Amino acid sequence: MTTLVKTNFQFPTQTNLYKGKVRDVYSLGNDLLAMVASDRISAFDVVLPKGIPGKGQVLNQIANYFLDATADLVPNWKIAQPDPMVTVGQLAKPLKVEMVIRGYLTGHAWRTYKSGLRVLCGITLPEGMKENQAFPEPIITPTTKADLGTHDEDISREAILAQGIVSEADYLVLEDYTRKLFKRGQEMAAERGLILVDTKYEFGKNIKGEIILIDEIHTPDSSRYFYAEGYHEKLAQGQAQKQLSKEFVREWLMENGFQGKDGQSVPEMTEEFVLSVSQRYQELFEAITGQPFIWDQSANIEERIYSNTVNYLNK
Repeated sequence: MTTLVKTNFQFPTQTNLYKGKVRDVYSLGNDLLAMVASDRISAFDVVLPKGIPGKGQVLNQIANYFLDATADLVPNWKIAQPDPMVTVGQLAKPLKVEMVIRGYLTGHAWRTYKSGLRVLCGITLPEGMKENQAFPEPIITPTTKADLGTHDEDISREAILAQGIVSEADYLVLEDYTRKLFKRGQEMAAERGLILVDTKYEFGKNIKGEIILIDEIHTPDSSRYFYAEGYHEKLAQGQAQKQLSKEFVREWLMENGFQGKDGQSVPEMTEEFVLSVSQRYQELFEAITGQPFIWDQSANIEERIYSNTVNYLNK
């Protein structure tokens, strides 16, 4: 099975290429971009040495599924999906803040809480909470959008405004959009027997100066899901929740002595492990969307992507 781990297309009207950990973003003219979801996989801010077959298509199609399902609530960047691994949309200048919203005390929030701290991004957390317990209301814990090679950092609403990262008027829009998207996402997850635990959203301003949702939404790379069945029993007994995210990849790395720290080496990714991750991502797609995963296993992925994208642009 072939994978797409790097791209170097030359599309018509191409003006720029930005390569992220997973996605390669091609700027087209003054107002369009083509985002290619590669099969790269990252963990602990490190891109792992082998691609995962089908992963790019899974992520791109989940993101498209939710972009379509939330377009009535919040304007987003998507215009079309000309290829299973490509989305074409509006070019936007990213706002330098990621809107993280949490419905449950887990992950980074739990580690902060467990350390004894009760304030996260300027929000005071209730006393007496358990790991994975629901907050009375979802909380927004923004992070600064880090430059390439640096980590995102927690920041409070007050600090965002004081530093002028975004204006107060814009921030109020970001908060409103974030809550609306999360509520819709939780409702859609519940229909699938899932709990949308937490997620992050990125926003930008398009050529007209409008704030729009950009990048991905509600994918297993940007979000954490629990299975609803058994949630309350596991919470009462202090057991780990059954999760639906790429957490299993992080756990495998940690079991093999890797957390992205200096001097550590990525463990060998055997063919068996790579295929197991591929199958897990396909299961994630079907569980989250309720649709069968129809995998386009073209022999030449690059040729297919280029042809499909150029044909769309020519129209």
